[in-house]
Amino acid sequence: MGQTVKGAAMTELHEVQITEGKPLLVSPAQSEPGKDAELLAARLSQDHGQKHSVETPYGLVTFTIHGTPKPKRPAILTYHDVGLNHKSCFETLFHYEDMQEIVKNFVVVHIDAPGMEDGAPVFPIGYQYPSLDQLADMIPCILQYLNFTSIIGIGVGAGAYVLGRYGLSHADTVEGLVLINIDPNAKGWMDWAAHKLTGLTSSIPEMILAHLFSQEEISNNTEVIQQRREALSTAPNLSNIQLYWNSYNSRRDLNLERGGDVTFKCPVMLVVGDQAPHEDAVVECNSKLDPTQTSFLKMADSGGQPQLTQPGKLTEAFKYFVQGMGYIPHILDRKLSQGSVASSCMTRLSRSRTASLTSAASGDGNRSRSRTLSQSSESGGPQTPAVPTMEVSC
Repeated sequence: MGQTVKGAAMTELHEVQITEGKPLLVSPAQSEPGKDAELLAARLSQDHGQKHSVETPYGLVTFTIHGTPKPKRPAILTYHDVGLNHKSCFETLFHYEDMQEIVKNFVVVHIDAPGMEDGAPVFPIGYQYPSLDQLADMIPCILQYLNFTSIIGIGVGAGAYVLGRYGLSHADTVEGLVLINIDPNAKGWMDWAAHKLTGLTSSIPEMILAHLFSQEEISNNTEVIQQRREALSTAPNLSNIQLYWNSYNSRRDLNLERGGDVTFKCPVMLVVGDQAPHEDAVVECNSKLDPTQTSFLKMADSGGQPQLTQPGKLTEAFKYFVQGMGYIPHILDRKLSQGSVASSCMTRLSRSRTASLTSAASGDGNRSRSRTLSQSSESGGPQTPAVPTMEVSC
């Protein structure tokens, strides 16, 4: 496979001692995984840059790495929504102060969909943009290049769908998924008709804004809306963005089924803002997933992009999600003892974590990860495992 490496360096993050319940998966081809990780860390540091491009069967894909690999931990891998790239989608969240406690303990890989990275050339007329399924099939090429064997995925909108598709087809490499604004359903005929009609009266930037943000946010013309409208209207790669948009609207149904063969095999946290464009789709997705593996977080006052408007609340939720998987428990214990939990909503989420099912109950003796049994946040009494899923409004 042809591989192209491009550069821009980051300061190496300090190692923090962490008690972990489960080692990462190790490829059978890795006879000396520790040595391989050391060599990879050295290679990344010598790059004097963390931006890379790898050739895949469906074209070139660019990704940016922050930090250095941690031998016994998965990589955090992100995938952005339409109309955004990894910077505009995730920079606010990953630069949030409390998020630094997490990212210094994991290597982070931000994927840019083809043609979405800064300075991307415009695709020629007639270029066949990859489908969302094909975008998911690019991810193994990235992991193979980096010699990474497992990930925790964070995706938004179209990116959430891509990571969801990848999680279904490569379950053995996915330890957890945070899916924001996921719509796992293909467009029906009525949706297609509405989309075509909207296309006759609205520009591509306005259609994408309606996908990204709530109608209230657009009506109020918030600063975030103004910035995103300006960025889309003046984007030199707008035709590329339209191709990604078309692929999203041509997505296949994930065919998720609670108790069926097509489901996620890892812990999942579904996130959506109340009044967000995709609220109904995320609620429906929640109904199709295993309740013992799924947390459902509905965030008040977050609009359509909670990672941009409520990074503090989302950071706290992500901390508890990672804690439930057996990683960095001491960070959360310290935060709780200091009384600095960002919101009462996250306190309720913490309480729900204490009632999580251990993996021993599922019969997997080698995995000490807890499996979340989510509960209702509306009850004022003691938490009990009577309600299979939790909806948190914060």
